[in-house]
Amino acid sequence: MNHGHPADFRALMAGFPTGVTIVTTTGTGGDPWGMTLTSLCSVSMEPPVLLVCMRRGSPTLDAALARRSFAVNLLHRRARSTAELFASGAPDRFDRVTWHAPAGTGGPHLLEAAHTVADCAVTTDQVVGDHVVIMGRVTRVTRLAEEQHPLLYGLRRFATWPDTDDQLSYDFIS
Repeated sequence: MNHGHPADFRALMAGFPTGVTIVTTTGTGGDPWGMTLTSLCSVSMEPPVLLVCMRRGSPTLDAALARRSFAVNLLHRRARSTAELFASGAPDRFDRVTWHAPAGTGGPHLLEAAHTVADCAVTTDQVVGDHVVIMGRVTRVTRLAEEQHPLLYGLRRFATWPDTDDQLSYDFIS
């Protein structure tokens, strides 16, 4: 059975643009953890459940599983530098951004980079290859900014949502 080459799979997924998020949590000692990811989808409306996938061995993953909670920060179009910072693995990333972790949240809220944050409680986790799929029940949604134009990623580059409706097509395949 031919499973394909990793480069072929990477090229396949590069052709599927998606929104950019930063998943955050805190470790058992209270230290903040976070990582940029694009693997997010809704699973259920009732109850509200999100699915995220994180790389095995990630300290953010380990902290989220230990704490059994995380926050999904949906990034707006002006947050590219924050997305790149949290993808870099820089140990001082939380020193370089404005964040707040109110009581009862799943993780730090990135106040200047996110337009909306979903706090989640881990309900299920499953190892799949080199990643872990985590289901999180949404416990709270916080809108941080009026700016709702999301940061997008596809074809190995960042982009933003168009400013005007005349650039959008509303024809859907059913």
